[in-house]
Amino acid sequence: MRSKEGSLVLGDPQEVIDKILMQQEMMGLTRYLLHLSVGTMPRDKLMKAIELYGDVVAPVVRKALGK
Repeated sequence: MRSKEGSLVLGDPQEVIDKILMQQEMMGLTRYLLHLSVGTMPRDKLMKAIELYGDVVAPVVRKALGK
């Protein structure tokens, strides 16, 4: 599930961007739901993940999709 073709989306911001865009191209996604496992990760790491998604990943994906 962690492989490039797997269903889990994780890694550094560029890996996440690449996987989201690959899945969108393959399946024609129009929405993407982010789920972070609250409670299993230290709060500081969880907050950093949210920050990276909002500040790095989401803007690049939106731009790539023309949104």
